[in-house]
Amino acid sequence: MRIRCAPGGSFLTVMTPATPAAVPAIQINDLRVDYGGFVAVDDVSLSVPPGEIFGLVGPNGAGKTSTFRVLATLMEPTYGEVKLAGIDIFEQPENARRVIGYMPDLAPVPSDLKVWEFLDLFAESHGLGTGPERMARIGECLTQVSLLEKSGVFCKTLSRGQTQRLVLAKTLLHRPRVLILDEPASGMDPLSRRQLRLALRNLAADGATIIVSSHILSELAEMCTSLCVMNRGKLLASGTVDEVRKALGRAERTLTLGVLERAEEAAAMLGRRDHVTGISLAGERLVFQFAGTHREQAQLVTALVQEGFLIHTLEEQKSTFEEILVEVAESGNTIPSLPPLPKP
Repeated sequence: MRIRCAPGGSFLTVMTPATPAAVPAIQINDLRVDYGGFVAVDDVSLSVPPGEIFGLVGPNGAGKTSTFRVLATLMEPTYGEVKLAGIDIFEQPENARRVIGYMPDLAPVPSDLKVWEFLDLFAESHGLGTGPERMARIGECLTQVSLLEKSGVFCKTLSRGQTQRLVLAKTLLHRPRVLILDEPASGMDPLSRRQLRLALRNLAADGATIIVSSHILSELAEMCTSLCVMNRGKLLASGTVDEVRKALGRAERTLTLGVLERAEEAAAMLGRRDHVTGISLAGERLVFQFAGTHREQAQLVTALVQEGFLIHTLEEQKSTFEEILVEVAESGNTIPSLPPLPKP
């Protein structure tokens, strides 16, 4: 995965698992989208291999929807190159649309159609055969989103989460190789979000590549195999969840240590250790910030035990992705100076 750090600048390389000979499912080079004097997407470059669930995350106004509209061939950028499954979407837009499944945020669904009729309408537009063959495909898509039992009800009777899953079923009808999902979990209850996650994982396991946007980082952290954070049109960091957390400078975590007796001595020992800051003591509980690796964390605990401290509790709390996103949005951060992430 390559991310351009600045116009005319170098690229940040993030390694993600992929077959060496595989054509990237999504390849974006130097994408820029302007609305008059406003830059919505600012020289974005990234590559997503097949079979990934790739999250595009950022606050409102980050440039996510503009990026998705370009990927879905709904608008032309100021400049840039985009290929989906090896197809140049500007030179061959019709061929590109055959491999795309696009689910916009809050897509309208006609209330006077039954669920199967709504899907049948789109199956006809995709030329998916007639009679039993088409109905079989409709049934498959409803099963994939856990809505088969609702096939005969009117769309207006569906809940918000069920409606979102119906739109996803519509998006799957023609077996797209690249799914572009803009805020698919918007308004969903926890059960619907869980069903959505399962559906997307199954699709990725079958070879589909999914790029999904959300302003809810924790939601994507559970759903995606990799993700990137975007703000003010620029990419800040990309990779696995832990790589993104580290790249944004939030690898530090809060540790709570419960010790029996000698708590003040334990606090003094912690104060002499590397990577430990902000120690506070409340009875038997020691709370402090730790910025070391997991190995160094294990070594710290081992050292405490070897000194005879009786540890009965160890709790770890990382910064939530919501906290990271709020910090990014409020700081007006663009591209930080990031070192290349290590190869796996």
